[in-house]
Amino acid sequence: MRRALPPLNALRAFEAAARLGSFKAAANELGVTHGAVSQQVRLLEDWLRTKAFERHNRRVVLTPAARAYLAEIGPALDRIAAATACYGHDEGAVLRINAPASFALRWLVPRLAAFRTRHPGTQVRLETSNQPLEALAAPYDIVIRGGPDRFYGVAARPFLSEERLPVCSPGLLDRVPVRCPEDLGRHTLLHSASLPRLWDDWLAAAGIPGLQPAAALTLDHFYLTLQAALDGIGLAMGPTALIADDLAQGRLVAPFPGPRLPARAYCAYVREGKAVDEPVASFLAWLLEQGEPVGAR
Repeated sequence: MRRALPPLNALRAFEAAARLGSFKAAANELGVTHGAVSQQVRLLEDWLRTKAFERHNRRVVLTPAARAYLAEIGPALDRIAAATACYGHDEGAVLRINAPASFALRWLVPRLAAFRTRHPGTQVRLETSNQPLEALAAPYDIVIRGGPDRFYGVAARPFLSEERLPVCSPGLLDRVPVRCPEDLGRHTLLHSASLPRLWDDWLAAAGIPGLQPAAALTLDHFYLTLQAALDGIGLAMGPTALIADDLAQGRLVAPFPGPRLPARAYCAYVREGKAVDEPVASFLAWLLEQGEPVGAR
């Protein structure tokens, strides 16, 4: 028979908040934000169709039904942990990282081999997501997002600045030269569905807001847009942090020195107190070494 089981992350958030009597303390234990714990508890309450907590100032108090539920699932989670310890294997230090897919593919993954060579005892687990920090349910040691933004109990470490400007393959310019911004009217402009106004903003900054390109192509991920530019399909709005290697090696060229659109810096978000852990501290130091701090341009 199929078991009617609630989401495991919701159970873990509920059990931690119930045991500690605080969403904040539960967030610190699980390595997530206060908002993520609240979201998971609401998910469990919706699944159970009953209220689990009564809020009293900064503390939360279990309802009688939730107290009985905790008495059952608490030992069950303990047994799962004990069984995992018996049958699992020691992988050494595990560093859990969450980053946007385009950043991971274009910047982080090509550099990870260097980090692993320097820290062979640290196992890196990388997941990609564009979810807001407060919506992430799984516990991550480091979350990479734009910023810096402020979150309760979380420190932001900017490590890489970014701007955006038109780029394309050298072969495309050989076929159809671009000598001034108006020449873009002879080309295909590549758009990313996640940032649909980049070209409009750049054309306005260049003083030609009404320009109509020969064609337009929209792709659902930024890294697909950049790949289309590399393949000579058209011109893309290139994020300088993610195309630096391509520009340096001549795979992409920037027809114009400017204007450059400002963009948010890449930041490493770490729960307060977690940054002193050796694997986390080592990765943060490595990010700062590999990146370009804000204001360095």
